[in-house]
Amino acid sequence: MALAGAISCAITLCACGPAKVAITAPTPDATTVALCHTLVSSLPGEIATQGRRLVAGDDQLTAAWGDPALTLRCGVERPKGLRPESSIISINGIDWYAEQLSAGYQFTSVNTKMFVEVTVPNTYSPEANVLTEMSPALGPVKLRKP
Repeated sequence: MALAGAISCAITLCACGPAKVAITAPTPDATTVALCHTLVSSLPGEIATQGRRLVAGDDQLTAAWGDPALTLRCGVERPKGLRPESSIISINGIDWYAEQLSAGYQFTSVNTKMFVEVTVPNTYSPEANVLTEMSPALGPVKLRKP
């Protein structure tokens, strides 16, 4: 009986798959939510050879891949450190503002209709390479004034 219970628990744990990624969703206006929904639904199923994961929270505004998770939040506020003289990385027509974190980088698109934030752990070094795969999905929402 104990063996049957242990097998049942093991099967249940395996069926659940990896835990959902907890991401705090931004709170943009309704127009931005609609744009973000379009963007998030068009994101690739794989980034940096990592499969897409389920998120805990608003999956119309957030996405995640891999473990440790690469994350995306759509409709975030303008980065506080972004200045006219800030260095920008341009990849496939999308301009990104980079901020170094303790364990990776956070990139925010600056020439799109809404700000999109991508956080990349050091595991995926060089971190900016992720943007090469991410940028094409942002093409349709391009053209924000920097």
